[in-house]
Amino acid sequence: MSEQPPEYAHGSSPIEEHLKSRSTWMRLLFMIVMTLLYGLSRLVVSAVIIIQFLYVLFTGQTHQPLKALGQSLATYTYEIVLYLTFNTEVRPFPFDADWPTTSPEL
Repeated sequence: MSEQPPEYAHGSSPIEEHLKSRSTWMRLLFMIVMTLLYGLSRLVVSAVIIIQFLYVLFTGQTHQPLKALGQSLATYTYEIVLYLTFNTEVRPFPFDADWPTTSPEL
C-alpha cells in the first residue's frame, strides 16, 4: 500500500502550510516567554546557591526550606528545557503545569 500525500489547501505546499500555522507561531511566542523565565530561574538558582552556601558556612547545616526551593527550581528549569527542545508539549508553570514540588520524572 502506498500512502497518499496529504491534501493541502488551495494547492499550497507543506512548507507554506507550516509557515501559516497559528499553532507554530504561538509556540514561538511561548518559547520566547519560557526562555525569559529560564534566564530568571537561573538568576534565582544562583542566589539560592550563594545563600545556601553562606548558611552552611555559618551554621554547619543546610537550610531545609531553601533546599526545597532549590529542588523545585531545578525541576522547573528542567521542565523549561524539555519544552524548549520539543521533548514535551506541556508548557511549564504558569501555563499548563503547576509549580513543581517534586523531583522531575525521568
